[in-house]
Order: sequence, then C-alpha cells, then structure tokens
Amino acid sequence: MVSPFTGLAARSGPVLAVKIDNVGPARPHTGLGAADLVYVEQVEAGQTRILAVLSSRLPPKLGPVRSARASDIELLGQFGRPALAYSGAQSRLNPQIMAAPLYALPPGKAPGAYFRDGGRAAPHNLYLRPERLLGQAPQASAAADIGFRFGPPPEGGRPETGYTVRYPAARYDFTWSSAGKKWLVAMDGVASRTTDGGRLAASTVVVQRVNVRDSEFRDRWGAVSPYTQTVGSGSALVLRDGRAYDARWRRTAAQDGTEFTTPSGAPLNFAPGQVWIVLTGGR
Repeated sequence: MVSPFTGLAARSGPVLAVKIDNVGPARPHTGLGAADLVYVEQVEAGQTRILAVLSSRLPPKLGPVRSARASDIELLGQFGRPALAYSGAQSRLNPQIMAAPLYALPPGKAPGAYFRDGGRAAPHNLYLRPERLLGQAPQASAAADIGFRFGPPPEGGRPETGYTVRYPAARYDFTWSSAGKKWLVAMDGVASRTTDGGRLAASTVVVQRVNVRDSEFRDRWGAVSPYTQTVGSGSALVLRDGRAYDARWRRTAAQDGTEFTTPSGAPLNFAPGQVWIVLTGGR
C-alpha cells in the first residue's frame, strides 16, 4: 500500500502519536526520523513540543517523551482512534484526554512500554518502546486519508534555499539540500540530529498559520498553556523541491483531515516522504 501520510510504499499499520520533548536538554532526539509526520506546537513560555505521528515504520525506541496538551485532542481527531504516548498531563486536562477518541497510554497505563535513560537528567530521560505500547492498543486505527496529496509540484512557486519559523522562545530553520533533495532541520540555530539516524530532514515542510490563543489550563508554575486551533481555515506556505508555494488550508471539523490547496483552489501536492507541519501564529 501507499501511505496516506507520506505518499511512499508502506505497511498498513496502526497510528501512534507521541509527544516529544524539545528543549535543549532533550536533544538529540531518538527515533524521530522514523515518523511519518512531525507536528510542531507552541507550549508555555513560548517554547515548543513535537507531536510525532508514526504508522509506516516503528523505531526500537523513541523520545524523550513529555506531557500532552489540550490542542492534541483536536489535532488527533483526524486520525480516527490513534494510540497516544505521553508522560502525563495537567490534572484538569486528564478527564478530557481519557474521554477523547484515542487510546491514551501514559506510563501508568503501559508501564512496560516506557523506560528511563540513566545517562540523561529527568524529566528529559523518558523513552518509549513503540511496539510494546501498540500491544496495549490492538484496536488503534490504521493510517487513512487525512487530506494530504502527493505527486508532482504545482506550477509557479519561487526558489527558496532556506526558511525560518520563529516562536517567542524557539526557532526552526529549514535549509534545502540539493544533494539530498530534502529540507535539513535546525532547532534554535543548531543542526538537528538523532542518536540513531543522523540529520533530521523533511521532504515537505508546511508552515501552517493558525490561531494560537490562551487555553483554560496553566502549568505548575502558573504559565498559561497556549491552545493551537487546527480546525478552521487560513494561509500556509509549503516548501518542497527547493521552492516555496503559497497555500490555503481548510479543516471543517476535528474528525476531518486538512486540505491544502493553491490560492486558486487546486490541490497542492506534497513531495513523497516525511512531512513536517509547523503550526504557528506568526512567521
């Protein structure tokens, strides 16, 4: 079969979403290169976390794993009923996660799937064994259409060798590699590498401009948790094949996928391979 997440030949596997820590002490990541989709979301204090979505292939371990946010529930609605791996959540948010259409599996519900790396300091040392976790969610939904289309690039666009997305306390740089035919990823000015797979690189980068507002939740220090709204419509920029394309996005409900089109309304194809979706309220 062809994966609806990457446009590449893949097994028909269940969907696993994993919340990944993304501050400096959490890097380099492990297993992130195996993800089909990599979502970047803003969290407290202007920092970011990653939501990795896997189905085509599973690494032996993945992490470090951190806590979930309210935005994840809406974002994950388009995947049917996926498995969600995360370290925990704010106590008032837990009932919403447990009631959501997903298999919520923090360490307390799947202890054998997690382990601590003694070579790293807590809380940046919690890792996941994906195969073991999916054993606790045998009915998790298989990968299905979420609105992405893959194929030849549209006409137009403009040459682009690099693009930067800034958050209040984080920065992502995507640099086109003509040799590798991918966008090399850097975080906070440092080239992003994994412990098991080398440099992080995306075939397609989607800079999706969304509404980022305050949620009803706060962290333990009293900082308000942002809520990233992924249902609605807006503008986007799609990077593929060394070019940048202006785009529009539309998602009508949480259970629906997200359609990306050219300004004229034609479907905008992604390049086959790993897709990064950077959810941002600004540039």
